[in-house]
Amino acid sequence: MSWFPSAAPAMLRRRADLLRSIRHFFHARGVLEVETPCLSRAGATDPAIESLTVTLPEATLWLHTSPEFPMKRLLAAGSGDIYQIARVFRAGEAGRFHNPEFTLLEWYRVGFDHHRLMAEVDDLVRGLAGDRLSRPTIWLSYRQAMLDHAGIDPLHADVGELADRARALGLDVRGELDRDGWLDLIMSMVVAPALPADGLTFIHDYPASQAALARICPENPAVAERFELYWGGVELANGFHELGDAVEQGARFEADNRRRRAAGQAAVAVDHHLLAALAEGLPDCAGVALGVDRLLMCLSGCDHIRQVLAFDWERA
Repeated sequence: MSWFPSAAPAMLRRRADLLRSIRHFFHARGVLEVETPCLSRAGATDPAIESLTVTLPEATLWLHTSPEFPMKRLLAAGSGDIYQIARVFRAGEAGRFHNPEFTLLEWYRVGFDHHRLMAEVDDLVRGLAGDRLSRPTIWLSYRQAMLDHAGIDPLHADVGELADRARALGLDVRGELDRDGWLDLIMSMVVAPALPADGLTFIHDYPASQAALARICPENPAVAERFELYWGGVELANGFHELGDAVEQGARFEADNRRRRAAGQAAVAVDHHLLAALAEGLPDCAGVALGVDRLLMCLSGCDHIRQVLAFDWERA
């Protein structure tokens, strides 16, 4: 029955309880809930993410893939600590852990670095999980995770060594990838599945080439102050000690668009409002985006995202 909900009524109640608990967590810590627009005159330049667009008589607008850019504008305007539970949209993402429309929890803490924010993410998820997590949290650098589970040093191996190692690990790849492509493949297909299924793992200090919107570590320019959280092999969150340099951020946006053009992807309008806000001054802060639907899957033991959505994309 195509009209029938994807999720059972009990799951809808569990989802409501989860959202209430998240709001209670941030209210208790004095973090302000905000709302920002879903539609923007700029999109996500990251070549790994495809935005959905809406064509209006006046202009073509992008549906946001994250509320990050307008939230940083609020921070630059003096909002202080903020969070948002947002509906976000990404094209070409549908499957066991992906729905083109999904719920993202995003928050920013002024005066935090990525390590302090990781501790808060751990507090939130463990508080929600209760006894579903039987292992202590694991904290690994990206380099150590790759050495432990894939047997290669991601900071020093060249493209050929990464390709050889991927194939030796049994990954069947036709064609060639760039250096970050091989790293992403090994991380998703080898490292993530090897992480303990009944525990949380934070992987931090990603290669500088994967900084995205994070700062480069001043003590070690080979790495970025970025982290991801995994529950077993499921990626739940992606966080940064946020880059506040408007010139550097603009250069990264332009580099993203060059990579998009080289790969045959359409270039995306750069968010000049964000760059102007960064030029005025972003407070020293760290931010993280956490997938609420995936979290609910892990909390409930579900094996497909449709089980936690009132209506998945095929029934929308």
